[in-house]
Amino acid sequence: MSQSDSEFVSSDGAQDNANTVSSATHQIAISELNKMEQGEFVRIVGPVFEHSPWIAEAAWNRRPFTSASNLHGTLCEVVKKSGEEKQLALIRAHPDLVGRAALAGTLTRESTGEQAAAGLNKLSPEEIQLFQKYNAAYKEKFNFPFVICARLNRKEAILGGFERRMKNSREQEIQTALEETFKIAELRLRDLIND
Repeated sequence: MSQSDSEFVSSDGAQDNANTVSSATHQIAISELNKMEQGEFVRIVGPVFEHSPWIAEAAWNRRPFTSASNLHGTLCEVVKKSGEEKQLALIRAHPDLVGRAALAGTLTRESTGEQAAAGLNKLSPEEIQLFQKYNAAYKEKFNFPFVICARLNRKEAILGGFERRMKNSREQEIQTALEETFKIAELRLRDLIND
């Protein structure tokens, strides 16, 4: 199915979404990250991949990093080489931004900002029901949650993403979900690092 331009946020809109989240975080120089002991590095960089500090733990040994982009590439390489079991654990660690944790207010700080950037914190009861219906169907088919970089999309694009991606095979969808986690991580690193 083709993707219409109306399904996606303009680059200006995406930048506004990114700025909404980044304004709430303190930035650190890459040189400071390179000097950190492993525990501190994992505490700072670990949240880049939702509830998956093992990625930052593995990347720490590959210092020094030359830039946020270099660090991002290293983190993604750790994920790509980790095997399907760990990759699925990473995908499953992502919260449903309209699910129980969202409704209970227990999302991470990062996910709460991303939820707000996409407008998912201001849904009508009918929209919440629609998202929950799509999430349930998706999870039933693939056995993991729907992952999309919310900061680069609005609710309409996310709903359209459900429809398109439900047509994927499980293998295709694992790769798509990983690509989305990489986008999320890249934006979180931009928030974190003053390059």
